[in-house]
Amino acid sequence: MIKVAIVDDHPLLREGVRKILESEPDIEVIAEAENVSGLVSLTENTDLDLLILDISLPGRSGLDALVEIRKARPQLPVLVLSMHPEDRYALRALKAGASGYVTKASAAEELLGAVRKVCSGGRYVSRAVAEMLADGLARPFDKLPHESLSNREIQVLCMIAAGKAVTEIATEISLSVNTVNTYRARILGKLGMRSNAELIRYAIEHKLLD
Repeated sequence: MIKVAIVDDHPLLREGVRKILESEPDIEVIAEAENVSGLVSLTENTDLDLLILDISLPGRSGLDALVEIRKARPQLPVLVLSMHPEDRYALRALKAGASGYVTKASAAEELLGAVRKVCSGGRYVSRAVAEMLADGLARPFDKLPHESLSNREIQVLCMIAAGKAVTEIATEISLSVNTVNTYRARILGKLGMRSNAELIRYAIEHKLLD
């Protein structure tokens, strides 16, 4: 029996994933959590075969937590299930130690295939991600400016580019307004920009928006 835990802040999404997984006779969802605090408890106190993890969690992001999970439970497969397109976060997730990356727009069959692949010791990537990996190997020194941003900075950049106000961003990711402004200042500095308009143009040009 494959014992799975799901970490996502949307109850309906967790319920949907549970139904898909438990349609298989050898898969059982034994635990759920909605934030990083619950995630830490799961990985420390639950006997798991697989962790299915969202990126956009309230407070700390799933990618930041993934680094800690890899240190605490290096043998535990982690499958990232995200609303974000593969070209935005898949490579970051794999570099952080994820065993695979699946978007929430994927079909149930793809999710089940990914689960079985990573639980058998493999890594799951879609054809699009495989092409990105190959392209990265072909151009190892051609690093884009936004690739120097942290996972949280990328998240804030995308939210700013989507037209969200600082107060809205702070509420959505459970940070203070001052902290979000600090992230914004860091992003501007790293990208060599001065305004939100420049950030929006950059995000559009580099296809960072959904």
